[in-house]
Amino acid sequence: MNKFICNTCGVQTESAGAAPEHCSICIEERQYVSTKGQSWTTLEEMVQSAAYQNEITSEEQGLSSITTVPSFAIGQTAYLVQGENFNILWDCLTYLDAPTIEKIKALGGIDAIALSHPHYYSTQVEWAETFDAAIYIHEDDKQWVTRPSERIIFWSGETLEVAAGFTLHRIGGHFKGAAILEWKDGNAGKGVLLTGDIVRVVADREWVSFMYSYPNFIPLPGSTVERMAAQLNEIRFDRVYDAFHRTVVKDAGEAVQRSAKRYVDALNGVLFKT
Repeated sequence: MNKFICNTCGVQTESAGAAPEHCSICIEERQYVSTKGQSWTTLEEMVQSAAYQNEITSEEQGLSSITTVPSFAIGQTAYLVQGENFNILWDCLTYLDAPTIEKIKALGGIDAIALSHPHYYSTQVEWAETFDAAIYIHEDDKQWVTRPSERIIFWSGETLEVAAGFTLHRIGGHFKGAAILEWKDGNAGKGVLLTGDIVRVVADREWVSFMYSYPNFIPLPGSTVERMAAQLNEIRFDRVYDAFHRTVVKDAGEAVQRSAKRYVDALNGVLFKT
C-alpha cells in the first residue's frame, strides 16, 4: 500500500495498492495534466532519491519561508509563522525529510497548519502527524481533500481565529473556500497577509492580481474581484506574502485596492486606448 503523490501538483492520496488513473486535482480546469501524462511518486521515493532539500529562510521577525530545491510540482513557498506560544504553518509543501523536521522543531515546531486552497494540500497529513498539528481547511473545499484525516478541521463562515493574532478569512475567488491568513502582529505590528495565490503578487511588486485559473489564464469576474477587495478592505495590513516568494513590502492594503480596480477596469475595457 502506498500514498501516491501526483508529480504535477504534488498532492498526496490516501493509501492504495496501485496508483490512481487520474489526479482529481489536475484534471479540473484550474490545474492541468502534464504533457508527459499522469505520473506518480511517493514521499519515500523522494527522500530516498536525495534529490531534494528544503530551504528555510528568515523573512522577518517571526516569519520563515520554506521552499523545496530544486522546485517540485507547483513550486509554492510555505511559511512558518511564530506567535506567542503558537506556531502556524501557512500552506504546505510535498517534501518532508529529517533535516526539515529538525530545523522546524528548533523553531518551536508546528501547532496548526492552515491552507489557502486545494493546490497546496500536498502532504499536509504527513506534516500534521509529524508535528502533532491540526489542519484547517474551509468546508467549501472539503470535496478536494484526497487524503482524509481526523486531524482536518473543516471550518465554516467567513472568519476563524485559529489562535491569538492569527485569523483566517474566506474570500473565495480562486476556489469557493479560498482563504488568506491575517497575522496581526507581523511587520512590527502593522499587519501581514499571507495569501497563497488567492491574491498573487505580480512581477511589479507594487501590484497584485487575482485569477480563477493561473496556468489556463481564466480570469475571475469583475464582481467577484470587487467583493474580494471589499472584504480585504476590512482587514488592517501593510505587507503581503504570496505563494511564490513575492512580497508587497509596504502599503499593501492600498496596493490591493488599486490592483482590484485596475483588474476590473481591464475586464471592462477601460484601460485600453486602441
